[in-house]
Amino acid sequence: MSIGIFDSGIGGLTVFKEVAENFPKADIYYLGDTARVPYGNKSKETIIRYSIECATYLYHNFNVDLLIIACNTASSYAIETLKKILPIPIIGVVKPGAEAAIRYTKNKKVGVIGTVATVKSQSYVNELKNLDNSLEIYQKPCPLFVPLVEEGWIDNEVARLTVKEYLQELIEKGIDTLILGCTHYPLLKNTIKSLYPHLNIVDSSIAIVDHIKNLNLTFNGNGVRKVFITDESHAFDNFKKMLIGDVKTEKIELSDLCSL
Repeated sequence: MSIGIFDSGIGGLTVFKEVAENFPKADIYYLGDTARVPYGNKSKETIIRYSIECATYLYHNFNVDLLIIACNTASSYAIETLKKILPIPIIGVVKPGAEAAIRYTKNKKVGVIGTVATVKSQSYVNELKNLDNSLEIYQKPCPLFVPLVEEGWIDNEVARLTVKEYLQELIEKGIDTLILGCTHYPLLKNTIKSLYPHLNIVDSSIAIVDHIKNLNLTFNGNGVRKVFITDESHAFDNFKKMLIGDVKTEKIELSDLCSL
C-alpha cells in the first residue's frame, strides 16, 4: 500500500519525515506546491481548487491508498470536498492535533496558532469543541512564522522575538497546551519550548502517525520515497536535506497539475 502527502510547500516535510520513519515499508509520494505557496492567504475557493489538483495528481499518477493533507489550511477548507471525490481514506492534520490537545491539557485552556486562513476557518475551535465543549480556546494567527521557517531563521534572536510577540498574549490567558496549527511551525518547536518550557506542544506531524496506526492498514510496499515540487525552491532543498536527507526531488509542471 502507498501513501500520498501534499502541502503548499516545505512544512509538510515534517509530516513526511514522521510517516516515513514509522512506516518504513510504505511507498510514500510527496507533493509540495511550491509554485503557489502559501495557501494561508488565499480564498476558500482557491484553497479547495489547489487541494483538488494536488490530491487527484497523487491519486491518478501513483494510485495511493491513503492521502494525507499535510497542510492545516487545506485540511481546514478542503478535506470534506476531497472525501467526496476520492474513494480512499483521507486524513487531515486538524483532527489528530485536536485529539492530542485533549489528551495533553490539564487546565482545559488550549492555544491554537496558525495561518490567517486556518484561524479564520475556526476548524480547530469546532473540532476541539466537538471533543470537549468545556474547553477555553484561544487562537492567534502567526503569519510571519512561515517566512521565518522558509528563510531558515528558526533559532536566532529574530525568531525568539517573533515567537514572544505572537505567543505572549496566549500565555497570559493561562494556556497549558499549544497546537501548532501549521506544518511549518514544528521547525520552531524548540524555540517555543525554550521560551515557554511549561507548555504542552501539539505537533500535528507526530499526532497524525497515531491516527494512521488506528486505521489498522498494512503497508507492505518497497519503501519508495518520491518528492515532487511545482517550482524550484532553495528553502525547500535545504529543509528537505535537513529533515529527510537526499531523497530525490522532481519538478512537475503546473500545467500537468491543473489539467487533471
